[in-house]
Order: sequence, then C-alpha cells, then structure tokens
Amino acid sequence: MKVWFGQTQAPHFPQGAAVTIGNFDGVHLGHRHILQRLQQEAKSRGLAAVAVVFEPQPQEFFARKFGREQPYRLSPLRSKLQLLRDTGCLDAVWVLRFNQAFADIAAQEFIERLLCKHLNTQYLLIGDDFRFGAGREGDFEMLQNHRGMITERTPSVMVENIRASSTAIRQALSDGNLAYAQKLLGHDYLLSGHVKHGAKLGRTIGCPTANVQLAQHHYALSGVFVVEAEGAFGRKRGVASFGFNPTVSATRRQKLEVHLFDFDGDLYGQRIRVRFLHKLRDEEKFDSIEALKQQIWADMDAARNWAEA
Repeated sequence: MKVWFGQTQAPHFPQGAAVTIGNFDGVHLGHRHILQRLQQEAKSRGLAAVAVVFEPQPQEFFARKFGREQPYRLSPLRSKLQLLRDTGCLDAVWVLRFNQAFADIAAQEFIERLLCKHLNTQYLLIGDDFRFGAGREGDFEMLQNHRGMITERTPSVMVENIRASSTAIRQALSDGNLAYAQKLLGHDYLLSGHVKHGAKLGRTIGCPTANVQLAQHHYALSGVFVVEAEGAFGRKRGVASFGFNPTVSATRRQKLEVHLFDFDGDLYGQRIRVRFLHKLRDEEKFDSIEALKQQIWADMDAARNWAEA
C-alpha cells in the first residue's frame, strides 16, 4: 500500500482508480465493509483501489477555528494508516491536508480536480452520509450525476441494532465499555507511540512504566486498563494508566503509561502498540504518594487476575 501526502504529491493512475473518501477514524467494521467492497469492484474493473483521507479531520479543523473543544480522535494518522494497511484492501492512500483553502474548494472543483484530474476516478464508493465541498454542498446525488465515473454508496453496518460508526465507538470508549467498542471496531482498541523518558516515579515504587508518547489529540479513553503491548520484545500483558495523572501532575495533556508483567528490559526509543482489553477503574486523585502506591499494586493484582481468569 503506497501513501501520498498533500496535493503536491498527488498520485495519478493511468489505468483508473476505484476510490473511497472519508476520515476512516478507527477503521471500524463499517469502514472495513466499504474497503472490502471497494477492493472487489477495483479487481473486477482492473482499477487501483484508493482511499482519500483528511488530516486533520474536518471536525478537528473547525473546532480549532471556532475555539470549540476538540472532538475525540480514535486513531492518530500513523495508527490509521497501519490499520488501513492491515485490511489488505488498498493499493494506495492519499492523505490530504485539511485547511481553510481546502475547506473553501467548491464541490464541483473537488470532483473535477481531485477525483477526475488527479486520481482518474472511474468508480467511487462512499458512505451513506458523505458530504463534501464548501458549505458541504456536495452529496451523493451530485456525484452520481457526474459523467465519466460510476458512483455507488454502501449502507450502514449494524451491530446489535447500533450503526457501526466512529461516534458510537467514541461513546463506548468514553463509557469504558471496551467489549462493545471491540464489537464495533472488529478489533481491540489500540494506540501506538514511542517510549520516552518520564518522571520515573514508577521505578521508585517498584512498578516501572513505559511512558508512551502519543500524537496530540483528544482521546475518549480514560482510566486504568488491562492491556497487551507488542513491540520488538514480542507481546506482553500488563496494566496501563491513561489520563492526566492528577495525583502527581497538573498538566491537561493525556498520558499513557504502561507496566509490562515479567519484563525488565529497556524500552526507551522503541515504538510499541498497546491494545486495551479491559477497564479496571476510573482515574482518581489520591491524597498521598503512598495511597497511590497501594492502589497501583492493587491494580497490578487485578490486571493479573483478569488475564488469568
């Protein structure tokens, strides 16, 4: 799967492309349904299967522009690209930077310049709620009426009578319902990042942790979790804290700290993927470091017991 970034790296497919467009945040079951259908159509028509995604996501851009609270993000760009690659459905992904100039592009120009000129789109598959162009003027009907390419849409994927959507997954994660989030995603919720140096408080209380550096987004998840981490060391179960660490920190940036069971190696500089398996408790502020220490040891026992159950 090849990846292009920005309009200056615009790809072109002489044989034509089968294209889908969206945020693909989380790459959930609904997204996978679209990508599998796209792959089938691309193969049957002799086209390249291409996804167009936006960074930042449009909702994030407009939230910053108007001073609103940032919406939750499921997957930072690097994780999203890996999840898209893992589907095995795509030949290419084109990452377009979403800024004011891009937001001002008229819907008809979007079709003519991006879809037709750059991508040579012969087949377009979109979700049933897709809108595009300045003022969200573009819709399925406009695309369907454009000569030169076939446009189809795919219906929503339902899981337990709930539409598989990024919004529903964000709510499930916010509620701490990892089991339901996993059903909608079709895979464990995961985040990845490089391990960096932190305050090293964990070492002083017998619980060394890996401080995982995440892309700066607003994440729905918060609390203490049973996790599985994977990296150069293989796979290890552990316990993770994800939140603001209110007992020892006043920052409002979310932190992911992971303690791996039965591991004593050096993780600094390594990139690890963390899968969230089960929520143990909400984050809380303790009156003392000693109280925090006791709770951490209790969390470790609870995580081991859950993993062994």
